[in-house]
Amino acid sequence: MRKPKNIEIIITVVILLFFTVGLFVTCMSAPKAEDSPETAETPAFTPVKVEAPTSTITFPSADGVPITADLYMAYPETAPLILLCHRANWSRGEYREIAPILTEMGFNAIAIDQRSGRATNNVDNATKAAAEAAGKPTAFVDAVQDIQAAVDYVKANYAKGTFILWGSSYSSSLTLSIVKNNPGKIDAALVFSPGEYFTDQGKPADWIAEEAKGITIPIFFTSNDNEVAQTLPIYNNVPSANKTYYQPSSASKHGAEALYATSPLSYWIWQAVTAFLTPFTAAR
Repeated sequence: MRKPKNIEIIITVVILLFFTVGLFVTCMSAPKAEDSPETAETPAFTPVKVEAPTSTITFPSADGVPITADLYMAYPETAPLILLCHRANWSRGEYREIAPILTEMGFNAIAIDQRSGRATNNVDNATKAAAEAAGKPTAFVDAVQDIQAAVDYVKANYAKGTFILWGSSYSSSLTLSIVKNNPGKIDAALVFSPGEYFTDQGKPADWIAEEAKGITIPIFFTSNDNEVAQTLPIYNNVPSANKTYYQPSSASKHGAEALYATSPLSYWIWQAVTAFLTPFTAAR
């Protein structure tokens, strides 16, 4: 007996629907990792947290004073590297808490002693001691040659990929001058609490603001809530199309100490720093 025509139509539609759904599921199935060109071209990355310096080295400043530096070398020299400069009256010890976090993010790091500073976090400022022993001046402006020497030495010997300069307090201001006067050497910079700290050392009251006019690389600014008035004119003078100024909504710490776990708002400041640095970790 012949089936009613409407029954045949229903059966045909069910079969077609089944076949169509099957194709849809197949097309929507996730491709295998080996089939993805992005996966094939992107090397695996395993984060490494270096809890303490892997070594400590010295190299000469322009006037022969030995600069002491702690190395946090977690990855090959082709990985991005951050050169860390400390604040007034401190030492490379400023970064004993910060550098391990940077390595876990995918960066090598090198923290230097400048000749203007002293011990902090139980780490003596060896560059300051060497400068004093040699009878060299140790004011803020005298440390610019130490940062310049560190940029040149690290760039030549350790930074074979992206190179980032980081300053804290007075060294953040010197960082801005170094960036402006070293076009093509530095790929990005971070400055914590920059200001015009050099008027009593023979520099104009707007020296750093004027130096900022020559900065075109990506740059990150932050300062505590009481320092906005000294930082904002410098930030505003930076012509870079990629610049960030994170202003905490309430009290935080001065310089890079703002990132310490015990510092107010450190979580949020780290979030801002991470957002700025992430494109450089991806590029390594």
